Amino acid sequence: MPFNVRRGVLVLIVVGFLSVCASAAQRNVAQDEGSDKAPLLSKNEGKTVVAVALDSRHNANSRRDCSHLVHAIFEQAGFPYQYANSASIYTGVSEFRQVGRPRPGDLVVWPGHVGIVLNPRQHSFFSALRSGADVDSYNAPYWKERGRARFYRYVKLAGGNARATDHRASRLKAATLERH
Repeated sequence: MPFNVRRGVLVLIVVGFLSVCASAAQRNVAQDEGSDKAPLLSKNEGKTVVAVALDSRHNANSRRDCSHLVHAIFEQAGFPYQYANSASIYTGVSEFRQVGRPRPGDLVVWPGHVGIVLNPRQHSFFSALRSGADVDSYNAPYWKERGRARFYRYVKLAGGNARATDHRASRLKAATLERH
């Protein structure tokens, strides 16, 4: 009989553990999709941020550090936020929410450095690097040595200007196509 009681307790522990894991996974998905109070940057809006970043590569001020460059890109893309340095963003600021799976336009952040995710499948990001504003892989040995990167998605303000953002994205896409 004691063997069956132990087995029952073990089953209850395993079931409890699995339900906690499932609940945590649901919370992570909800956060990634922005189902919390404020909506997060959409996939299309993220692509707008990426387009502005890549366009700024040609016009980038080499004197800007990474956090000022990222701030300027988000403002130009129509997603303003109060300036924060990379260390503050890494620990968390209200304008960005940490996500588990990055998308284009999200931030990739280490203590002391921030960039904009371009292509999560290729692990590429855009930032102010020693060589100037350019693209690199956040899986490169240099970045891995800096520690585990965190990813953050922009939190849109209530009553945000989505129509102006869509218009800006259309203009930017047209301008980019004209250049290439």
